[in-house]
Amino acid sequence: MELRISDLNKVYANGVKALDNVSLEIGKGLFGLLGPNGAGKSSLMRTIAGLQDADSGEIYLNDINVLKKPQDLRKVLGYLPQEFGVYPRITAWQLLDHLAVLKGITSKGERKELVGHLLQKVNLYDKRNKSVKGFSGGMKQRIGIAQALIGDPQLIIVDEPTAGLDPGERNRFHNLLADVGSEVIVILSTHIVDDVRELCPMMAIMNQGQIIYHGAPEAAVSDLQGQVWQKSIEREEMDHYRQEYTLISEKLIAGRPLIHVLSEANPGNGFSAVDPNLEDVFFSHIHHSSPALQA
Repeated sequence: MELRISDLNKVYANGVKALDNVSLEIGKGLFGLLGPNGAGKSSLMRTIAGLQDADSGEIYLNDINVLKKPQDLRKVLGYLPQEFGVYPRITAWQLLDHLAVLKGITSKGERKELVGHLLQKVNLYDKRNKSVKGFSGGMKQRIGIAQALIGDPQLIIVDEPTAGLDPGERNRFHNLLADVGSEVIVILSTHIVDDVRELCPMMAIMNQGQIIYHGAPEAAVSDLQGQVWQKSIEREEMDHYRQEYTLISEKLIAGRPLIHVLSEANPGNGFSAVDPNLEDVFFSHIHHSSPALQA
C-alpha cells in the first residue's frame, strides 16, 4: 500500500504558489506532515482528497490515478477536515447512519452493525443518542474519525486534528489515531510538533509550498546532535541575539526567554550544549528555507 506524489504544483488565482514541485512517497502507518500555518499543508491535503485540482503533477494511491479518477479515490478515502461541521440537533448515531448512506451503504442492517461498531471503536457508544452539537471538541474529533472510517478506507487524511483540544482529549485522540494507523495509510497534517513526535515513524516538513525534509523524526534529531545550544537571556536582549546568532527557537521560562541557537561550534558567551529535539529540527529547517529569516 503506497501513496506516490510526483512534481505536484498549484498556484491560486491570487498568485499564491500553494504547492511547489511537491514529491512524496508514503507507506502504511502514520505519516506526519508538519509545517507552520500557511505552509501549504491544507492545499496538499485537499488536492490528495480530490477537493481541488492541481496545475501539474501526479498522485497515485496504489494503481488509482487520483487526479484523473478522483471518484475511484473517494471510495477508499477517509477524510477529517480541519473544520468538521455537524448538523444541528442530530445524534451521533443519526449522523453516522446518514453519512453511511451517502457512502453507498444502503442496507439498514449493515448500517446498524457498522455504526454500532464505529461508536464502540471511538468510545462513544454510550453517547450515541446525544446531540453531536453539544459534544466537546475531543468528542467531535472522535466522531470525525468514526465517519472517516466508513467504507474501510485505505487512505485517511486528518487535518490539524488536535488544535484546540485539552491535554486529556488530545491523549485519547492520539491513542485512537495510533490504533487506526496500524492498518492503513494515515496522513496527519499539523503544526503541532508533539503530535508528530508521539505518533509518526515517518514525516515531512513543509514550508512555503515545498517539502523541505522527508524522513524519520529520530534521524532528523540525530543529524542535529552537537549543533544546538541554549541560553537564558533577558527579554530586552532578544533583538541582539537574533542578529548575532542563528536563533531557531525561544520560549519563556519563569518569564525569561530560553533560546536555542544553531552552531557547529560552541558559540561561547554563556551558551551550553543541549540535546536536540524535534522542535529544534522543525525550526532549523523552517529557518533555512525562509530567506526572510536569514536576512
